Amino acid sequence: MDSTTVVWIVAVIAAIIVIAALVFAVRNMRNKRRHVEAERMREDITMHTAKVDKRESLANETEARARAAAAEAEAKAAEAARLKERAADHREVVSSSREDIEERRKHADHLDPKTRVQDDADVAKDQEAAPRGAEQQQAAQQEAARREAERR
Repeated sequence: MDSTTVVWIVAVIAAIIVIAALVFAVRNMRNKRRHVEAERMREDITMHTAKVDKRESLANETEARARAAAAEAEAKAAEAARLKERAADHREVVSSSREDIEERRKHADHLDPKTRVQDDADVAKDQEAAPRGAEQQQAAQQEAARREAERR
C-alpha cells in the first residue's frame, strides 16, 4: 500500500470519528433539551394536579352542603305538611263546635217564648244576608288560597 492510500484511509477514519462525535453531541443536546422539557411538564402537571385536587374538594364540600340543604328543605316540607294537617284538624273541630253552638242556641231560642217573635224577623234578615255572606266567604277563601300560594 502506498502512503497516499494510508493517508486517505486515516483521513476517512478521522472524518467518520468526527461525524460520529458530532452526531453523538447533537443527540446528547437533543436528549438534554427533551429531559428539561419533560421536567418542566412534570412540574406543570404537579401544579395542575394540586389545583384539580383543590377544586375537587371544593366540589365535594359544595355537594355536601347541597345534600344538607335538600335534607333540611325536606324536613321543613314535612313539618309544613304536618302543621297544615293539624290546622285542618283544628278548623274541622272549630266548624263542628260552631255548628254545635248554633244548634244549642237555636234550641235555647226555641225553648224561650220571647225569642220566637224575634226569630221570624231574624230569619227574614238572614235570608237576605245569606247571598252576601256566601260571596264574602268565597272571597275570603280565594284570598287565603292566594296568600298560601305566595308563601310557597
